This record gives sequence, structure tokens and C-alpha cells, in this order.
Amino acid sequence: MTLSPLRLRLLVGSLLVVSFLGALDHTVVSTSIATIGGQLGALEHMSWIMVGYTLAATVMLPVLGKLGDVLGPRRVFVASLVLFILASAVCGFAPSMESLVASRIAQGMSSAGLQLMSQTIVARVTSPRERPRFMAIIGSAFPVAIVVGPLLGGLITDYLSWSWVFWVNVPVGIVALVVALIAVPALPGGAHPRFDIPGAMIFTLSLVALVLAVTWFGEGPIRPQALVCLVIAAIGLLAFVLIERRAAAPILPLPLFRDRTIASCLALSAIIGAGLFAMTSYLPTYFQMAYRTSATVSGVVPIATVLGMLIGNLVTGFLVSRSGRYRLYPILGTILGALGMLGMALLPLGLPLWAPAAVMSVVGVGTGAFMNLIFAVVQSAAPRESLGAVTATTNLVRQIGSTLGTAIIGGIVGFGVAALLPSALDAATLTPQAVHTATEALQDAVAEIYHDVYAPVFAALAAVYALGVVVAAFLPAGRLSDENPTEPAIAPVPATA
Repeated sequence: MTLSPLRLRLLVGSLLVVSFLGALDHTVVSTSIATIGGQLGALEHMSWIMVGYTLAATVMLPVLGKLGDVLGPRRVFVASLVLFILASAVCGFAPSMESLVASRIAQGMSSAGLQLMSQTIVARVTSPRERPRFMAIIGSAFPVAIVVGPLLGGLITDYLSWSWVFWVNVPVGIVALVVALIAVPALPGGAHPRFDIPGAMIFTLSLVALVLAVTWFGEGPIRPQALVCLVIAAIGLLAFVLIERRAAAPILPLPLFRDRTIASCLALSAIIGAGLFAMTSYLPTYFQMAYRTSATVSGVVPIATVLGMLIGNLVTGFLVSRSGRYRLYPILGTILGALGMLGMALLPLGLPLWAPAAVMSVVGVGTGAFMNLIFAVVQSAAPRESLGAVTATTNLVRQIGSTLGTAIIGGIVGFGVAALLPSALDAATLTPQAVHTATEALQDAVAEIYHDVYAPVFAALAAVYALGVVVAAFLPAGRLSDENPTEPAIAPVPATA
């Protein structure tokens, strides 16, 4: 579908605002969790404010992707936005932790729909050549939300109340809804009208079990339950593959994943999740312990990483839209990511904070170079009736990579620090504040321990990015088309592209 330049700008602006709302809702709550848990009298369950949101957003991706293909992305997008506004209002009024978590689950489901349908709508109204530029613009919402969210959440919690962390979504969401109703065109569904209910149910159950398994595995008392969930997830995923091979209208069209372009993009998406997204949540603790910074100053390095990601994302999107050639950027991006992570592993202690900030900004630029580009490429390799499903799967493998990577890194860091700490210190109660008030010798010892534990983690992530270089090299050379066909739109060109 071809839109006028004015309507296209209005559409992209609307999708950017909505994508920012969805991304912000995940980060703005992080600084308010302790306050919310204390006021609702459920500190021991406060992690479910985030876990419930993430779990719902993850498991709903393939279902919403298929619904977008069947019903049309506009209907799913508008319904998701309405649910998001209502759920945000209910969250602010929640009288108990149970009701808040239930509302957060609804928020997570709707947030997945907003993110996924924004990407699908762009794919339906633009040519493959235009797509990287608009994907980069909409994708910039995520890195900006990472920086702005915690700060905004802290300010709202300190000067208003935690309820406003959720209520702020309502007026902005209503404005975005009005604009979306005007700007988003009617986009009919094109997929098989039947819906694979057994496949959707089995897949959702398997993903829930998998996420719970990796979330609980690091907690000793409930590790047996984590192993049970892992077995359930393995059996469920095997059953899902068998169901999808026979389904008339599968929610994940398995034959598409034999395509070299699609398979390579899915692997790159998983590498982003496992390589960078999983690490960012552990960087502040590392710098507070190894570099002895305050909590505020420790955020400088993640901010540098995110700014690099934003620059890489926007520059690459505009360059690919100009030339149509895309293969070089994932290769260069994964090389930068590997070199940056290796640099972090080799950095000695005692350097000023600008040194790791500069190194991690290189990782950010490299990751940003293909973070949203792969969505444009994978969509261009799929038929129109499968755009929602293939976009959902690309998001899904990134989220799973991030979840698994976060659990693995957390387990390694927790075990390594506990094993190396002096007997005078208890890893379960160790805080940056306690270390910063300790003797100089003890501070040096803790800094050395954290450096020694994190260095192999950075080296392993460098290996993950190095694997990404190989995967990116397998991407077929091609040039994105200027037309907007319903069939795959990557035109073969000589291997030098």
C-alpha cells in the first residue's frame, strides 16, 4: 500500500510514540519496584512486577503475530493500544500485589502487540528499500527508553507516587490512539483464516515453563521446580514442532525458516539478546564493585552503550535505505561487538571510567548496526501473508536469547563471587555500600574478585559475537527492492555486494 508523504510521516510518528510507550513501560518501573512492594506489603513478591510483564510479552509474540496476519495488523494494533491504556490505569489503582501483577500481565501482552504490529505495519506500507530507515526511527524508542525510563521512574516515585508511573501512560496513550486511528490505514489480513489453537496453547505453555525454569534456576530452594519446568518446556517444544508440521495454518510456518536469509536473521537476533541485552543489567553492579563508583555514576557506561546503539541504528538504517545493500552492516556490527567485548575482558583494573565507557560504546554501535536492520531484511524475504509470524519469531528468539543469557550470566556471577569472597564477607548480604565503607585492602580484594569473575563472561560474550560474524557472512548478498510486492523482495546481486 502506498501512502502520501504526509500520512506516512504521521504514521511513523504515531508508531514511534506508541513504541516508546511500550519500551518505557518496561524500564520506568524498575526504580519503583522496591517502593511498590513495600507499600503493598509484598516485598518478597516484587520481582513478579517485572517477571509477569516480561513473561506475558514473550509468550504472546507468536500468537499476536499470527493474529496480525489473519485479522490485519491495524486491528491487533488498535486493540493492543486500548488494552495497554486500560491496563495502565488499573495498575495505578491496584490495591494488592496480586491485582498489580495481573494488570502487569495485561500490560505485557498489549506491549508485545504494540511493538510487533508497529514493525508489521511499517513492512506493509513501505517498500523493502525504505524499510530500514523507518525501522531505525521506530527502533530508536528502545535505547532512548533504557536511558530515560529509570530516571523518569525515580522522579515520579519521589515527587508524586508510584501510581503515576502507570497513569502517565493514559493521557499519552489516548493521544496516540487518536492519531493512530487517523494515520494507520486499513490493512486486511492475508493469511489462512483458520487459527492453530493446539499449537498456540502448547507453545505458550512451553515458553512459560522455559522462562520460569531459567528465572528460578538460580534460586536454590526452588531449583527442583525449575528442573521440572525445563523438562515440561523440552517436551512441549518437541510436541509443538510435531503439531506445526501437520497444522493447516501454523502460528510459526516452519518451512519459512529453511530460507537462508530468514535463518541467518533469526540467529543474529538471538545473538543480540544473548550478547548485549543480557549483559546490560549486570554492568552497574560490576562498576560499583570493580571500579568503586556510586550507583549514579555506574549508569554512565550503560548510557554510553545505549547511545552507541542509537547512533549505529540510525546511521545504518539511513545508509541501507540509500543503497539497498545490507549484508556488510551485520558483518561489521558483529566484528565491533566481538572486539568490544574482548576489550572489556582485557581491560585492567584501575583505569578511569571513560575507558570501559568508550569500549562498551563500540559494542553499542556494533549492535545497533544490525539490531533493527535484520527486521527489514527478514520481512523482505517472507511473503506478505507471513509478515506478522516472521516478525514475531525474530522478536521471540531475541527475547529468549536475552532471558537465557541473563539467567546464565547471573548464575556464573553469583557462584563465582560467592566462591572467591573472603570468609569475612557473606555474598548473600554484600552490597556496594558495605564495600565502599570497608578497609582499602578489602575494597581492593572485592574489586579484584569482580574483575576476575566478569572477565571470562566478557570473553564468552566476545565469542558469541564472533559466532555472529560467521552467521552474518552466511547472509545472501542482495539489494532491497524499491517496490512493495507480496512475495520475497530481495533481488540477487553479485557476491561483492
